[in-house]
Amino acid sequence: MILFPLQIPVLAGADSTAAVADSLKTNIRGAVQNLAENPNEFLRGLGQDAISFGLKVLAALLIYIIGIWLIRKVKSLLTKMFEKKGTEKTLVTFTTSFVSILLTAIVIIVAIGTLGINTTSLAALLAAGGMAIGMALSGTVQNFAGGIMILVFKPFKAGDFIKAQGYEGYVSEVNIVSTKIRTASNETIIIPNGILSNGNIDNFFARPYHRLTWNVDVAYGSDAAKVREVLMEIVANEPLIVDSKAKGAGDPSVVLSALKDSSVEFSLKAWVKSADYWTVYHKINEAIYTTLPGKGIEFPFPQIDVHLSKN
Repeated sequence: MILFPLQIPVLAGADSTAAVADSLKTNIRGAVQNLAENPNEFLRGLGQDAISFGLKVLAALLIYIIGIWLIRKVKSLLTKMFEKKGTEKTLVTFTTSFVSILLTAIVIIVAIGTLGINTTSLAALLAAGGMAIGMALSGTVQNFAGGIMILVFKPFKAGDFIKAQGYEGYVSEVNIVSTKIRTASNETIIIPNGILSNGNIDNFFARPYHRLTWNVDVAYGSDAAKVREVLMEIVANEPLIVDSKAKGAGDPSVVLSALKDSSVEFSLKAWVKSADYWTVYHKINEAIYTTLPGKGIEFPFPQIDVHLSKN
């Protein structure tokens, strides 16, 4: 039922404003006259419209309330499912929040449609806005995608020692857009997950045990058997070094690895727990430096033999 049929002419020119004003006056005068002549019909139509709109509002509210309740249930089920699989907490929070926002938007659009409002234009507007935001934040979206890849496939986790993008250190935090690395000098390096997920990552803690190698140069003329014996004694005196009894590790070994211009190179190899990597590496370095000279084994210096001819 149309209570106030307004007919406004669309005119061009200088008289258009005056014509619109006159038309409004005429329509308002006619509406007031109809109300005075047929008040019962006016009130009946107004009541019907109010009841119809009220039912639509009630339906929209029910759709919204039930939809939000279902979204909370879905979010709770997703959280429990991820927790059972041991998924990273950051990924769980991001995924459940994203699903919740998406479903809430759908519920709101459905509720608005129940009121009789055309939602096609609204959906198109949201899609266009999402595309514009995605293009403006392309770098951030790439970091989001990289963060999801890292959190799902877990090439490293907090506490691991990694080398990536020219930096090395302990991973202090992994979030959805970046990874923080704490270097040996206690610097905090923040690397965007986009470039981190697309580059090479050397994770020292990917396995429970790691093999260390020390290349030791001794002077020519040194007794090879004695050098091997002393190096093996150094390893045997270090309690943090493991042997082949540990699954995934091996026994210590010493080999003559190279004959250089000014020295003979021996390679000492031993296995340690990944967490003890740097501790053992530095301790054995010091033990080699302090032990070999006391055993009569000299460290060489670069030297050149010059032969003079009497001619």
